Amino acid sequence: MARVMRLGRVELKVLDLEKSVEYYTKIIGLEETGRFGDSVYLKAWDEYDHHSLILTKSNTAGIAHFAFKVETLDDLAYYEKKVEQFGCKTSRISHGTRLAEGEAVHFILPTGHHCELYYEMEFLGTAVGTLNPHPWQLGKQGIAPHRLDHCLLTGDDLKTVTRFFIEALNFRQSERITSVDGEGLLGTFLFTTNKAHDLAFVKGPDAKLHHAAFFVDSLHDVFKAADILSMYEVPFDVTPTRHGITRGETIYFFDPSGNRNEAFANGYLTYADFPTITWTEDKIGQGIFYHRRELSESFMKALT
Repeated sequence: MARVMRLGRVELKVLDLEKSVEYYTKIIGLEETGRFGDSVYLKAWDEYDHHSLILTKSNTAGIAHFAFKVETLDDLAYYEKKVEQFGCKTSRISHGTRLAEGEAVHFILPTGHHCELYYEMEFLGTAVGTLNPHPWQLGKQGIAPHRLDHCLLTGDDLKTVTRFFIEALNFRQSERITSVDGEGLLGTFLFTTNKAHDLAFVKGPDAKLHHAAFFVDSLHDVFKAADILSMYEVPFDVTPTRHGITRGETIYFFDPSGNRNEAFANGYLTYADFPTITWTEDKIGQGIFYHRRELSESFMKALT
């Protein structure tokens, strides 16, 4: 059966490319793997493919595109057809358009976001390797997350975009936020791996980024991230806390262009038979910030 494996890359638009590269390498702790045109390519220390993050110089901040990796080349053609059948127009991004990437299928979501599917990316490996590896790499700097984890985006028609990922790409819904009467959909959390979510949407303006998240091991690492961010005087959105939704431990902060980042730990595991959890609008504060039990003013307003 055809399969979308995982979130493979995110391309963020940044205002000052060199300042952004310094932030994502020195503070976040990613590795620069290449440059091509106005873009810089980076990966986390525990990722094997050439990159998971692309920073591209732009006049505005935000998300340029995000992409999921499929398991086989045949899957690319299979899902291209499924996306077309759903009603989204597709186009092919040719090999070599971006650094170290093969051909990709591009389409625009019902929320206006640019999304791609791909099979090929150059394999770089990790410093610890795959033969008798040490558990982590010596000389790591910054927060040093294991990997890109997920994105939260905003859009108006959450019912259609949820249906798209379930029907066209075989995702499942782990959680949702509804109006109290259950009729309105205000948030949707979707997975294709066995994580709590690989992608999520909340009600808001189309084509906007809420945050890009990086995975760290534990609550201790979330607190360590907070220490590092304070040392470098990085602006916080929310200091360490727990989500009710996903049960993950979290901290939110902003890159130099105003794009929100998250260091995310733990969260539950999902399986094919995982039932969808529902949060109602009157409990949304507790769902998102379990301890504070209310949203911060900036949480739904600071979008790029």
